[in-house]
Amino acid sequence: MRRMSCIALCVFLLTGCMSTAQHRAAVRDEGGDRLTAGKVQREIKVGMTNAQVVEVLGSPNLVSTDELRREVWVYDKISTESAYSTSTGGVSALILGGAASGGLLGGGLGGGNYNQGAGAASTTQRTLTVIIKFDEQGKVRDFAYRQSSF
Repeated sequence: MRRMSCIALCVFLLTGCMSTAQHRAAVRDEGGDRLTAGKVQREIKVGMTNAQVVEVLGSPNLVSTDELRREVWVYDKISTESAYSTSTGGVSALILGGAASGGLLGGGLGGGNYNQGAGAASTTQRTLTVIIKFDEQGKVRDFAYRQSSF
């Protein structure tokens, strides 16, 4: 009986404990529609039409022209992820005991309490800037990207 109580207590104390990284992974959206440097590397090729680029990356944030009036598209994405995790744990015990003595119930009442809490927070920002240069026929002639994380 005592061993079962000890095992039950250990399971109770460990249940629900997740780190900030585990919480972040649980809520992170890893959808395929995200604009990433890897997607640009894999999908964008010299010679693609501007319609094909829109199909892959979506609409650009900025459209301008260079000195020869050729289009230049800029995709500028900023992502902020915040995660906050808290956990509390504790042990509480209430001991009731008694003995019959002369028709009266006598006994003892004892209690103990130990609680502990902890928390962690994390914020990460990422930026991705993609510049796509088109030729006179509206086809990709060059592209570049820059990614940062802090």
